[in-house]
Amino acid sequence: METILVLAHTETDGSLAKPVREALHAAAALHKSLAGSKLLVGLIGEDVQAAANSIAASPATKYFGVTGADFSVSRYATDAAAAEAIFKAAQATVVVAPATSRWARVLPGVAQRLGGRADTHVTGVAVADGKISVNRWYYRQRMEGVLTRTQRPWIIGVDPGSHTPCECGAGAASVEMVPVNLTEANKRTTVVGIREPKADAQTIRPDAELLFVTGAGWTKKQADGQTHVPEAEKLILGFLKQARASLGSSKSLVDLGGEGQAVLPFLSHLNQIGQTGATPRHAKGLSTCCHGEEPHTVGWRFIGERRAISLDPNCGWARGKADVLYVADAFAVVAKVNELLAAG
Repeated sequence: METILVLAHTETDGSLAKPVREALHAAAALHKSLAGSKLLVGLIGEDVQAAANSIAASPATKYFGVTGADFSVSRYATDAAAAEAIFKAAQATVVVAPATSRWARVLPGVAQRLGGRADTHVTGVAVADGKISVNRWYYRQRMEGVLTRTQRPWIIGVDPGSHTPCECGAGAASVEMVPVNLTEANKRTTVVGIREPKADAQTIRPDAELLFVTGAGWTKKQADGQTHVPEAEKLILGFLKQARASLGSSKSLVDLGGEGQAVLPFLSHLNQIGQTGATPRHAKGLSTCCHGEEPHTVGWRFIGERRAISLDPNCGWARGKADVLYVADAFAVVAKVNELLAAG
């Protein structure tokens, strides 16, 4: 009989982020498919009561919590100690957790301490013949593997965006507090602050509905024989601001800086989509000034609706890689769209 534990950390305001609800949905489906299993929830943060209340209507039968100022921020030593304490209190055999940066750094080490195993970047969890299996992509999202394990505890890190969030109603949850004894060595690392770009300067937005991808064509010579990089920068940033889209890029565009060519200053390799970049999950995607070659489009695997703007009617997007291809000048199209967005 499996004991399934959903392990989550609260945000700085005490709430639960969307990836936590996605992991809870995956764990609830797993619990439903495993006869005789138990579903528990473990929460870590400065104060977890409000977070527990927000998911009180979930199928979980018991809630565990580790609280205190020492657990309000991400720190390996304290997070690992808190997670280990909850695992032991819950006697969990399977742990489902959101693969946030905080947990991705900590949970494999906790699995090692407990003699278990950890799998990260899991995109699917299922049960067949009474055995749990997980889906995971390899080779830059080109091959999918299905894994089962006999080792316990088994920690499963669920990729954000790969599951539907749990629509768990609020209520009053009873939380059993788990004590954790910390030494001064555990608290040696201190967080003095958080540096982040202003809201209008943030170009990577994982929760955005639309992914807007720029290709090298934005910096190439246009119909008049001249480059228009400042104009391209204005159009792209204007679209991102008004559409609240997330910005992606082809590898060729982010590499231009190393070739001594004009570049868009707000782009970095963090924006790169494709075989050697990211594989984001958005409901819709719009590619501009990009040829749609295979190494790039493999990064679009999880994009729901794909559209592209290109002057080349025979580009890769026209060969079954886009749902809709607009054969047009991206400068003119994006300028018109920005105008319509500004008009409301």
